[in-house]
Amino acid sequence: MKKIAQVPLGLSLLFGLWGCSVTQDVAWPDSRPLGTSIPSFRPPIGPSSDDPTTTPSPYGSISLRDAIALSLLNNPELQAFGWEVRAAEARTIQAALFPNPEIGVELENFAGTGPINGLDVSDVTVSLSQLVELGGDRLKRKRVASLETDLAGWDYETVRLDVLTETTQAFASVLASQERLALADSLTQLARRVFKTVSARVNAGKVSPLEKTRAQIILSSARIENELAVKDLLAKRVQLSATWGSPTALFDRVVGDYYLVTRPPRLDVIYALVDRNPEIVRWADEMALRHSVIALEKARGIPDPVLFAGPRRIRELGETALTAGISIPLPFFDRNQGAIREAKYRLRVTEALQRATEVGTRRRLSDAFQSLDAAYTEIELLSADILPAARENFTGVQIGYTNGKIDLLSVLDAQRTLFETTNQYIDVLDAYHTSLADVERLIATPLSTLQND
Repeated sequence: MKKIAQVPLGLSLLFGLWGCSVTQDVAWPDSRPLGTSIPSFRPPIGPSSDDPTTTPSPYGSISLRDAIALSLLNNPELQAFGWEVRAAEARTIQAALFPNPEIGVELENFAGTGPINGLDVSDVTVSLSQLVELGGDRLKRKRVASLETDLAGWDYETVRLDVLTETTQAFASVLASQERLALADSLTQLARRVFKTVSARVNAGKVSPLEKTRAQIILSSARIENELAVKDLLAKRVQLSATWGSPTALFDRVVGDYYLVTRPPRLDVIYALVDRNPEIVRWADEMALRHSVIALEKARGIPDPVLFAGPRRIRELGETALTAGISIPLPFFDRNQGAIREAKYRLRVTEALQRATEVGTRRRLSDAFQSLDAAYTEIELLSADILPAARENFTGVQIGYTNGKIDLLSVLDAQRTLFETTNQYIDVLDAYHTSLADVERLIATPLSTLQND
């Protein structure tokens, strides 16, 4: 929670009278550890109407860091929240200003009858009036606006992490689609080789022509899978480019080690970091805001007098005198009691929402961790036992079929098992990277920085 600097009264009045020439750049909270090394969009102070809006179109191969850097600087939603922070800073400036004085001119005894039918004998009073805020309204108003600005900063940090996580998951999905396409290409090539082998054996009269038909069906199915994999990759690339505000994907491919996985830390280690989540951190400022709003509404219930003074020209006497006075509202009916009660109710709403957010965040973290841990366990089993066995079985069956010792159905069954297992491996890696990004988002910390006991 930020402390509000106390400005000497003379300087405060000077700034208040000079208007809104004050600028601020204090609403941005410290970035969470996740992605803190990559710059994100922060709008300039004092925007002009011709601020350029560009949509980057990267070509060639891009890495995860390239994609995140593009998104954090160009994501439209993040830019909107950045400008909202600037708007909140401007509201803080406005809230700190003093009420403007008012000047008034009053004419008396004119446009009547007889000798007072003109302006020659009218009395003229010029007065300057000033509203005096007795309840400390300005300081309390400034405090409320400052806390609202802090909350806008936390909202920006929340969206920054959301954009980073969305980009990471979209990048992993593109990597997965690239791997599925490579697998589909391999399946098509293998089906083509099997078809040639079967055709040769059919032509030699060693097997029935029905086996060639079966091999042709498998080859056609492989080609269909290949086409579907191509279309899926195109869709996933567009989803990734959308994270940085580009409607088309002009890059060729993404590069990254899709098969690199590490054992997740223990759940208690991860649980200890949930308080880094900006959705939880922000509630300290939210509670302070609710208490400040109550104080402000109470201050608004105190009547604020208006002081006025000025010269009066008395035409009849040909003299000038001073006039002064005070106007005080009488709080017979409106003491702002409804607004005060509403502010107290809002405090209770905030307390309930804070508890709900903390419980919900911890539940989501537990779910994400369980998904991450389960994916890691499945990856270990597939990579250590199942995939090697499937590859070995398929290689042996191929050799057996070439030598005429195994029938085609066994070959096709071994082939299907190998590629289903490989596709399962790609899918579970996709689930691992998605869950990893979810866990890191919820604790706002990369797991690679944690001790893995």
